Amino acid sequence: MIEIHPQAKISKFADIEDSTRGTRIVIGAYSSIDSFVKVKPAGGTGDVVIGERTVINSGCVLYTGNGISIGNDVAIAANCTFAPVNHAYKDKSRKINQQGFLPSRGGIVIEDDVWIGANVIILDGAILRTGCVIGAGSLVRGEIPAYSIQAGNPLRHLGWRE
Repeated sequence: MIEIHPQAKISKFADIEDSTRGTRIVIGAYSSIDSFVKVKPAGGTGDVVIGERTVINSGCVLYTGNGISIGNDVAIAANCTFAPVNHAYKDKSRKINQQGFLPSRGGIVIEDDVWIGANVIILDGAILRTGCVIGAGSLVRGEIPAYSIQAGNPLRHLGWRE
């Protein structure tokens, strides 16, 4: 089920796939989904809920997996990947694509007023607290403190918003 607020702006070149597993995709008022953004059901039954006045720029990919919750007033730069699901892979007697998925780490939660730079990858279990900033090219997993500035792979704390 896809619910797009009438005041949201979705590019005609965005690709939001409906799920056969009952996953909900919700896009709030005044949010903007740019060209070549892909929302794809994958490996789980989590919902994707995007708040109000949130911008997702060109080339981002959001896999539904174990769910993604994006708050209000979030700025997401181009070419980011949200991967709230992980493949099982340890059994070498079976192909990876036949092993299913690992248990959920809680999906991805992004609170309000967050800025995510270009080419960031966010993994299952990531929690980005209110007002944090993630620098371009970073890999995010785990909890990021509110109003912190972080960047890199591995992610490093660079400072605080004042």
